[in-house]
Amino acid sequence: MKVWIDQDLCTGDGLCEELAPEVFFGRDDGLFYVKESAGNFGEEKLFDGEENPAGSEGMARIPDAGVESVIEAAEECPGECIFIEVDA
Repeated sequence: MKVWIDQDLCTGDGLCEELAPEVFFGRDDGLFYVKESAGNFGEEKLFDGEENPAGSEGMARIPDAGVESVIEAAEECPGECIFIEVDA
């Protein structure tokens, strides 16, 4: 499974980070992003020279231990901005 956040819909509530801090984090812009690192999620990505790109470019694999908390974060998100994709 993979997850990404649409920052255009993000309300900056932070509930996602509260429920799944191993997957989500906030930035100084008040929005939340998916952590992307080679050590945790596979391939490390850069976007415009920055780690943890926005939108679907920032899609990352969900660690097995974090699946339930990521699903809960997506269900509870007031901005409905967390998208989960199931690998085929």
